[in-house]
Amino acid sequence: MENHPLYSRIQTALDSIRPYLVADGGNVEITEITADNVLRLSLTGNCQSCNMSAMTFRAGVEEAIRRDVPEITAVEEVKP
Repeated sequence: MENHPLYSRIQTALDSIRPYLVADGGNVEITEITADNVLRLSLTGNCQSCNMSAMTFRAGVEEAIRRDVPEITAVEEVKP
């Protein structure tokens, strides 16, 4: 997955919001980047069980990806 041409740009986008997640005891990890540029992510730590996680995912994580890596066609959350 690290060999995917968009991987480093995705990581940079995630790094822009990661400090906010880490401050609350959580984080986000890339699970998969599909051949048709669907990005699958999982929230970890406190973000997994937080009742605001859906809002954090859409307004924070997905927005950062769409802004910085427009080639991504969809962003999906993978639940453990």
